[in-house]
Amino acid sequence: MFPEFIESIAQEVNGENNNQKWTIFTLSTCSWCKRCKTWLNEKGIKYRYVDVDKIDPSEKSKVLTFLREEYKPERISYPFVVCDDKFVVGYNPSRYEELVNLGGK
Repeated sequence: MFPEFIESIAQEVNGENNNQKWTIFTLSTCSWCKRCKTWLNEKGIKYRYVDVDKIDPSEKSKVLTFLREEYKPERISYPFVVCDDKFVVGYNPSRYEELVNLGGK
């Protein structure tokens, strides 16, 4: 689903709910990103994250290019949440809940 360079920098957080593949792209200082991680943790969702501000600038450029080309969002904003083949830009718990409810459908 993701290129190797993203797989190699993503940090994994274990959770009991692992029937979907969640990956979030965040900034380490972003309060909305922290809320997103808290939401996922409270739901017991297994996920991976990349703190984009903590990676090498050349890797950051490749990550942003990948997100733009793969998902074609109107804008890149954080958190950038990918669940299976769907994505959500920004902190939007009601949309995350919709994705959880799709789980495996």
